[in-house]
Amino acid sequence: MLTTLRREYTQHITSGGQLLLLLVGIKLKSPAGWLWCLGIMAVVSLFAWYSTLYRLRAISGTPTSRIASAAQGYVELIGQGRADGVPILSRYSNLPCLWCRYKLERKRSDNKGWNTEEHGENSAPFIIDDGSGRCVVDPQGAEVLTKHKDSWTKGDYRYTEWRLLDIDYIYVLGEFKTVGGSNTTLTQDDLVKQVLSEWKADNANLLKRFDLDNNGVLDMQEWMLARSAAKREAEKRMNEVLAEPDVNFMLQPRDGQLFLISNFDQDKLALRYKLWAWAHIVILFGALLSMAWIVRQP
Repeated sequence: MLTTLRREYTQHITSGGQLLLLLVGIKLKSPAGWLWCLGIMAVVSLFAWYSTLYRLRAISGTPTSRIASAAQGYVELIGQGRADGVPILSRYSNLPCLWCRYKLERKRSDNKGWNTEEHGENSAPFIIDDGSGRCVVDPQGAEVLTKHKDSWTKGDYRYTEWRLLDIDYIYVLGEFKTVGGSNTTLTQDDLVKQVLSEWKADNANLLKRFDLDNNGVLDMQEWMLARSAAKREAEKRMNEVLAEPDVNFMLQPRDGQLFLISNFDQDKLALRYKLWAWAHIVILFGALLSMAWIVRQP
């Protein structure tokens, strides 16, 4: 629910919310009513301005990294979108895509609007490739902005889809993580402990291998023999780990930072949020000045 609000805040909180408050103020036709409506508008505009400025700073303040040399952590990547296997199909048009948000609305009986019957997302991990490497993007929990929007009406129903396509260059801002041999955090000692722990869990087999005098207990010499064997097994496992290929992932940040995916150009994204920030400031001060004017009226 919170993710949906963050994705749709410009539609539901700013545009629709401000318009609704203006209509309420007009209908109330009283100074007190206008003060309440304008006060709420000012609070909403302040929230929207802060939210927009936060996104603008995240986009403008995070340098674009190359996948092959990106540091582990919060990064910005841009690459050609690719399906990771079979592409998903959009909900209503059944077109192949990387990600899809959908909404089904039904016309009200009074023909004065629409009621939402169904909404949601079709998503699966996909790949971006910037020429230096490939990265698997998991869109779960991301704010997605796309220029591909289709809407059509059939009878009393209106269908709307927003999609990311595999012809798009995809901008991603999120948590970069590499899993594989070159990025392993395991040490030789960790693996030795892991091997010994596994062997201790099967005590009968441990005694069978290393209890040389068959007295049912490992003495110091026998235990040292077991540790030497565990070190050899750990070295073997470490070589296998190091030989594993690296796989890069872009995920939702665990610390709550912005996770944004878009097929808009980075500069256009920044301009979009800059214009929204100015619009919210104008509305905020307009509401405050209007409140001051109403208070001063006799």
